[in-house]
Amino acid sequence: MRQFATVSVGNGPLVTLALHAGHDLRPEIAERTALSDVERLREEDPYTAEWAAFAPTRVVVHRSRFEVDCNRPRERAVYRVPSDAWDLPLWREPLPDALVKESLLGYDGFYREMRELLTGIVARHGAALVLDLHAYNHRRDGADAPPASQAENPDVNLGTGHLDRERWGGVAETFVTGLASAMPGVDVRENVKFRGGHFAHWCAQTFGNRVCVLAIEFKKTYIDEWSGELDSAACARIAGALEQLAPRLLDTFMDAV
Repeated sequence: MRQFATVSVGNGPLVTLALHAGHDLRPEIAERTALSDVERLREEDPYTAEWAAFAPTRVVVHRSRFEVDCNRPRERAVYRVPSDAWDLPLWREPLPDALVKESLLGYDGFYREMRELLTGIVARHGAALVLDLHAYNHRRDGADAPPASQAENPDVNLGTGHLDRERWGGVAETFVTGLASAMPGVDVRENVKFRGGHFAHWCAQTFGNRVCVLAIEFKKTYIDEWSGELDSAACARIAGALEQLAPRLLDTFMDAV
C-alpha cells in the first residue's frame, strides 16, 4: 500500500494538487466496499495526477475519496450512508467507528502536511498559488443517455467561491482567458457548476489572502465516465494546456504579491 499522499517540493510559489486522483483503499476498507472498481473510478478524478506533474511542487493523494474525502469538512469526510455519495450503495455492512477513526488519521495528516507546505511557501515568496485539479461527471443519467446540458456544464469550471477577488481576481481572469486560448473551442467559465470545495475554504480560513486557490474542474470528456476508457490525446491536451498556461498565471500572480 502506497503512502496516503506524495508531496514533491520544488522551487517557486506554484503548487499543483490532485486531491481526488487516488484509487487506493486500505484492505479492511476494500473488503467492505459494495462498489466495483469502475463504480469508484466514476466518482474519482483519474489522471489528474498526470496533469499536476509539470509543477515543481505538487501534491498527489493516492487514497480514494471512498476511504476519506479530503475535499469535505472533517465531519463529512468519510462516506457512511448512500446520501453521502450520490446515493451509491457504499458498504456491505456499516463501517465500524474504529475504521472511520483510522481513515480520519489520513485526513488529519494531509492537512498537517498542507499547512506546513503552504506556510513555507508563503514565508519564502509572500504568497502561494495552488491549482486544485479535479474532473467532473456530465453523464449521470446513464451510459446511453444524453449528456447534461452544456449551458450548466462548461468544459472547464473555475471555482473561485473562496477566493479573495480584490487581490487575486486578475489570476482568475488570466486562467479563464489563457486556458481558452490554449484550448481553442473549449468552454471555460467561472462558478457555474462548482465554487470550490473544502480545501479552498480551509486555505482561505487558514491563510487569508496569502494563498490563491483556483479550484479547476474539467468535464470528463477526456474519459468515458461509465467504462473508464481513456482518450489519451484529450488527456494530454489538458496536461499541455495547463503547462502552457502556468507562466502567464505566475506572472499575474506575482504582480499581486
